[in-house]
Amino acid sequence: MSGAPFGARLTEAVAARGSLCVGIDPHPGLLDQWGLPRDVSGLERFALTCVEAFAGDISVLKPQSAFFEAYGSRGVAVLERVIADARSAGALVLLDVKRGDIGSTMAAYAQAYLSDGSPLAADAVTVSPYLGFGSLDPAIEEAARTGRGLFVLARTSNPEGAGVQHAKVSGVDGVGGVGGITVAQSIVDQAAAHNAGASPLGSIGLVVGATVGRTDLDLSALNGPLLAPGLGAQGAGPADLAAVFGDVLPAVLPASARDVLRHGPDVTALRSAALRVRDELAAAAR
Repeated sequence: MSGAPFGARLTEAVAARGSLCVGIDPHPGLLDQWGLPRDVSGLERFALTCVEAFAGDISVLKPQSAFFEAYGSRGVAVLERVIADARSAGALVLLDVKRGDIGSTMAAYAQAYLSDGSPLAADAVTVSPYLGFGSLDPAIEEAARTGRGLFVLARTSNPEGAGVQHAKVSGVDGVGGVGGITVAQSIVDQAAAHNAGASPLGSIGLVVGATVGRTDLDLSALNGPLLAPGLGAQGAGPADLAAVFGDVLPAVLPASARDVLRHGPDVTALRSAALRVRDELAAAAR
């Protein structure tokens, strides 16, 4: 991938199309709701309808890889087409894969999702740092080389995450240095170090749930994007975003899936729902 790095391309896309990120989540329940079969044909119709509805107007589309992988190789082939078609229509694609591993395995994931020429390469992917932030180095290096981005899980909204993310560490990755910071804050700080000096925005983002409420995270030095899942059906609204993110709200990508997708399968209704949410976010940010 040539041209500007992901942080710059994202900044340009948000300025032109707004900050909303729409998830493409072909959940079996949504296939039922749309009157589609729970097979690859239903998956394909669902996913490509979403691309048709959103890719021309929304800045970022976020396919959830697991719902495609569930159908095996044919499902992954549909995902490859979704990525290609959405990008051709002008949307950035953030592939939600949450990969995290070490050494050569992490390098292989980086090749699959971040390397030029891979049919699964997106503009950015989600990754998990819970084998140590340094385990992400192969993905960070490949993303920098190809102009792509990462969104690193930091403070997620699932209740199971709190025991790990709120735990205190003795320093970066728990080794020496500053005492008393949370695991989540150590992730923020290490992402910020990679983004230092980038303009207009770094390419290493974080995932912070829109439903987590007010946190003790200091995000002021991140200089990168913040993916905020949970808008709409999970209970978060524009006012909650301001409460959670404060001064860094301009860097936030609020993500909504079910609240928009429930308006399908009609393309016009889907597009109208997404544009309505996008405009509500813009109004709340003024």
